[in-house]
Amino acid sequence: MARQLVDLSLDIYHGAPTFAWDPKCAVVVHNTIETIGYNISQLSLSTHQGTHLDAPFHFLADGKTVEQLDLHKCIGEAFLIDLSHKQAKEPICVSDFLPFESYITEGSRIIYRTDWYKQFPGLHYFSDFPYMTLELAQWLADRKIGMIGMDVPTPNPADYDPVHKILLGAEIVIVEGLAYLDQVKQSEFFFMAAPLKVSGRDGAPIRAVAMLEDSP
Repeated sequence: MARQLVDLSLDIYHGAPTFAWDPKCAVVVHNTIETIGYNISQLSLSTHQGTHLDAPFHFLADGKTVEQLDLHKCIGEAFLIDLSHKQAKEPICVSDFLPFESYITEGSRIIYRTDWYKQFPGLHYFSDFPYMTLELAQWLADRKIGMIGMDVPTPNPADYDPVHKILLGAEIVIVEGLAYLDQVKQSEFFFMAAPLKVSGRDGAPIRAVAMLEDSP
């Protein structure tokens, strides 16, 4: 069956912005064709740069690290919830997810779209986005979903600690910084977000992709 691929990832480039307290992103020329016969570059960036995922160890000292994640949680059929009507700093609540409750079940991969990625790389991208409430985080945890994905840089800019601990404590993989979800014209699709295999650590950049079935 023919498939259309939609890249859902932000670019990584020298000076790409991130949260103020995170490591800065540097993409540096190390050598070139002129100097040694081939181009090679050096990367220096956060494990949470751009489009990435969080492993439980990000907020939980005894949580699973990236290489311990079950890849089935971040690769497989996903369900997309369109919340593009949400405004800056507007809460995302349980009531926004209730119409789709039948899809939000144990092990499911849920992604929500706000179109906030269009604000990148503005600094307000990291502070003013529609945010997940604590109640929604707990509701998702109670349903034991496998993954929650979003096109904002983190679920909640103020209550980031308790929201992360609720989700990661339930071993829900958090995929943050998605982009171009407005190009996904179907609610169910095959999603891939494999992380770099960073041993013993808290998260990793990903190249997120949606695989869509072509119309006959």
